[in-house]
Amino acid sequence: MLSKKALSARLGRPSRGMARAIAFAMAAVVTTSVGGCGLLGGDDSSSSGGSGNLEKSKIKVAVMSTIDLAPLRLAQDGGYFKNEGLDVEAVEAATGQVSLTKLIGGEVDIAYASYTPFFIAMSKGTADIKLVADASSAGPKSTMLVTLPTSSVKSVSDLAGKKIGITAPNTVSDTLSKSVMKDHGVDASKVQWVPIPLPNIGTALKNGDIDAGFLTEPFITQTAKQAGTVPVVDTATGATQDFPTAGYGSLGKFVSENPKTVAAFQRAMQKATRDAADRSKIEPLLVKYARIDQDTAALTTLLTFQSTLDPRRIQRVPDLLLQMGAIQTKIDVGPMIAAQATS
Repeated sequence: MLSKKALSARLGRPSRGMARAIAFAMAAVVTTSVGGCGLLGGDDSSSSGGSGNLEKSKIKVAVMSTIDLAPLRLAQDGGYFKNEGLDVEAVEAATGQVSLTKLIGGEVDIAYASYTPFFIAMSKGTADIKLVADASSAGPKSTMLVTLPTSSVKSVSDLAGKKIGITAPNTVSDTLSKSVMKDHGVDASKVQWVPIPLPNIGTALKNGDIDAGFLTEPFITQTAKQAGTVPVVDTATGATQDFPTAGYGSLGKFVSENPKTVAAFQRAMQKATRDAADRSKIEPLLVKYARIDQDTAALTTLLTFQSTLDPRRIQRVPDLLLQMGAIQTKIDVGPMIAAQATS
């Protein structure tokens, strides 16, 4: 078991005290964990309320076990949704694709997912997706490919022809991994992609089932503590530096028929996202919903929280997917973005 000081050094991070100082000094920068792929599920408590001014005061939102959801949990626990007249029920989904399936099937009104499934659905004409709110971008050292110190994989170049654990195909995990490999001249088509739940990456590495694995926080910190994993490469570098990782989508019909409801959701999320810049508000949510200990929460490197959608920024996602062959036709993000409320 590594000490907190040793773990910080291994992960290339500042000490806990310095991390807190940096977090508060950067109060203007809103931060949290990916990716589409961290851990913040659990309790699906919801705020209650209803002003009667909304087309639909009670809505269901599909969520995944990701730290990106910290602002949504803050909006629930802090009464931000209630203040907007919204009663929000969180509906758990195992993956972004499952979240999207629940949306298309009418089980939920809004779905959280990494952006990749949304754009693949649009490219195939599966659904008329409207993006309602942003969620996160990949911050430095918040998404990584990791391995064991004894592995033959010492750098990105060593990943050629190896088995790499990802959450699922066509998600942010393989999107970021393929991009960073391309930046280093590694042929990703020769890699064997192995779907593995994030909490199981450390075990899969120890068992020799994979040679490296994609992780986001808090799993980067947790797996380093428990399995002794070390970084191979920060996947939020090169072409994917500050890359948009996840957001909230709905169907065009719901957005057009419930503009006040959508605006209320956006306003609550905007306020919660701003307040999430205060790390002291986020760490208790990681302990409560992610069920991690306080020390892990304090060491966790957070993704960059986002809320209001910027079409120029989000356009990076379908452009990269087109470049990598995940979609076959160019997608213009602008028409997909629902009108953005101002709080």
